[in-house]
Amino acid sequence: MGLKVALQMDPIGSVNIDADSTFRIALEAQARGHSLFFYTPDKLAYREGRVVARGFSITLRREKGNHVSYEAEVEVDLSTFDVVWLRQDPPFDMGYITSTHLLDMIHPKTLVVNDPFWVRNFPEKLLVLRFPDLTPPTMIARDLDMIRAFKAQHSDIILKPLYGNGGAGVFRLGPDDRNLSSLHELFSSINREPLIAQKFLPAVSKGDKRVILVNGAPVGAINRVPQAGETRSNMHVGGRAEKVDLTPRDLEICAAIGPTLRDNGQIFVGIDVIGDWLTEINVTSPTGIQELERFDGTNTAAKIWEVIEKKRA
Repeated sequence: MGLKVALQMDPIGSVNIDADSTFRIALEAQARGHSLFFYTPDKLAYREGRVVARGFSITLRREKGNHVSYEAEVEVDLSTFDVVWLRQDPPFDMGYITSTHLLDMIHPKTLVVNDPFWVRNFPEKLLVLRFPDLTPPTMIARDLDMIRAFKAQHSDIILKPLYGNGGAGVFRLGPDDRNLSSLHELFSSINREPLIAQKFLPAVSKGDKRVILVNGAPVGAINRVPQAGETRSNMHVGGRAEKVDLTPRDLEICAAIGPTLRDNGQIFVGIDVIGDWLTEINVTSPTGIQELERFDGTNTAAKIWEVIEKKRA
């Protein structure tokens, strides 16, 4: 069954072909006989009742420096496609939100992955609030006095932007740290969004586990270990990926959140677990499937396409 597949993502010519999850998903699609069309989010548009995009039919190969070939740029009507992948990286700003509104107009006749309505309503750091028994003590607030009170209660906290990604702007404020007011002032000068504060989990020194779920079911995990002297374990900032097994607690967390993800069209999701605690549910542009495949041979991309092909059939 050959499907017409469009990829809405950041520039594909500059991706790391050994790490990028979208590249691996697209390469698997091509191997399964599906055609590929690529465009960047700024080329998505609404015009007179149609959702259109300007981009390129592409062919991929696993050759560094020569991994993509483009045909001539054309404008397409996305409603004529079988599948559209919503895969650009955050930040989850109004541009991102607008993309979800436009793609809503063609879904589900065209299957948008992940479901754009619920991507919009399931931001990474907010969806976890539906599962307070699984998460560390957490506060979402903009008011400095409220955040001060939270820090006074828990002493050692992590403070970060509510809609950030990749470890950017993540700060640990220990018991003797005096920078909360300055950081609040800095963040407030950038935007009007609240901040998220969480109790610091010392178990992060042993790694921040990325558990990958397909259609609500766990398929495996990798452990991301921070560099010496670093709190953040994100691979964007030097975290090291390690092989790791799913624990009974990981499976308990997945069982609790899986039905919500599956029932709301979140086919490819990556959750973050530190110790026994769920810290984020990533639905916008999760990563990790290439590392998982190298560690234990799990072809997550194939599992994703099996779900999509069944839905399209």
